[in-house]
Amino acid sequence: MTMRMLTPFVLSGLGLFVVAGCSGVPPANLGTKDGRLAPCPASPNCVSSQGLDREHTIDPLSYTTSATQALVDLEKVVLGMKRTRVVERTGNYLRAEFTSAIWRFVDDVEFMIDDQAKLIHVRSASRMGYSDMGVNRKRVEAIRSAWKEAAKEHGPTRL
Repeated sequence: MTMRMLTPFVLSGLGLFVVAGCSGVPPANLGTKDGRLAPCPASPNCVSSQGLDREHTIDPLSYTTSATQALVDLEKVVLGMKRTRVVERTGNYLRAEFTSAIWRFVDDVEFMIDDQAKLIHVRSASRMGYSDMGVNRKRVEAIRSAWKEAAKEHGPTRL
């Protein structure tokens, strides 16, 4: 077999390796600790409603139902989005993975219910890379739009 004949196999194998490698491993800091989601790193590929600086901060979602119902409704909204899977749902916490269409990059999106304030805190962060070109912020705003739309469909006391 000549090098010319091997090239397509080598390139396709390399491409498969690159694509499979883009998913990364979930960071160890996911989840809640002391009633908070993890802070965003210094890189601009994360947003959080509990962010401490302008670059990373985004508004939380609000609701008027019970915390349990809000989490059920939120899961429906999240699962209604493309290339999404819920990987954890416990008590007042939901974590989903969003996968990009072409390179299969995975972003972790976390939600934590604060029933006393009737808020859903959110954190969306890329697993890999430095800049996300605003993808995480746009995603949270798309979730917010879908959340508000669902509230309109179910009436003001539903969400």
